[in-house]
Amino acid sequence: MNKVSGAMNVSRERSAKSYSGYLMLLVMLALVALAVLAIANGAPANGAPKSAKLIFAGTLVGSILGLLFFAAGFFMVQPNQAAVITLFGEYRGSERTEGLRWVWPWMMRKKISARAHNIHSERVKINDLRGNPIEIACNVVWRVSDTAQASFDVDDYKEFVNIQIEAGLRTVGSRHPYDDFEGEEVTLRSGGDVINRELLVELNDRLMVAGITVDEAGLTHLAYASEIASAMLKRQQADAIIAARKKIVLGAVGMVEDALTKLKDDDIVELDAERRAAMVSNLLVVLCGEREAHPVVNAGSLY
Repeated sequence: MNKVSGAMNVSRERSAKSYSGYLMLLVMLALVALAVLAIANGAPANGAPKSAKLIFAGTLVGSILGLLFFAAGFFMVQPNQAAVITLFGEYRGSERTEGLRWVWPWMMRKKISARAHNIHSERVKINDLRGNPIEIACNVVWRVSDTAQASFDVDDYKEFVNIQIEAGLRTVGSRHPYDDFEGEEVTLRSGGDVINRELLVELNDRLMVAGITVDEAGLTHLAYASEIASAMLKRQQADAIIAARKKIVLGAVGMVEDALTKLKDDDIVELDAERRAAMVSNLLVVLCGEREAHPVVNAGSLY
């Protein structure tokens, strides 16, 4: 039963009424045998009237045409394949039963593959959440789940899939930044699982109208566009250095605090404010310096 959605009828797949081709093949062979027998026994003898010869010729031609007409109703359905059957433009169902099938010859049959298809999209250039131009591509595994929608609700479902994959990829890619060293956002580079799930949901929503189900979707290529790749690499390196130094400083401050607390709790040495400041300065230099520190041993008093 079709449901009306706006100005377009939304089709729904249903089973078609067809017959076993093997049974109909036996019937056709039986009819062939009867026709041959009738022709052999009914052949007019020499000198028979012209009307008898015309009747015999008409019977022979009619038998041949009838058999050809009967044979035109046979069709085969392979595994994971469906035949969409129409009668004078009206949808009469989809046949998914495997093997040899038969319908009335005036019914049209259009075969549609329900197998899994794999598409690797072209690289498309988009702007990420921060406006940086990037190149992105994906791999999608899809299949036809509703043959009626794929046949009647879109003009060319394969072309429709290709266009919607690119549109969905652009939509998901523009929602997130390429990278984020602060770790506060889901990024295209580091949030692979999240991005792939979003892409899967986006494509299923877009392709639902065509009766298409997406089983798997994931990014296969991600890079800055060539015109900014060099500049973004320098920025990436700078961000990485800043993030690393920030983490080093935070770790060093914690280590200095732990050291001073341990010295105080174990009553190892009593430090006044000046010596505490000197120790903090020395420890931070040792822990945060980019080069190995060379300590100077003081054999005298600190004062």
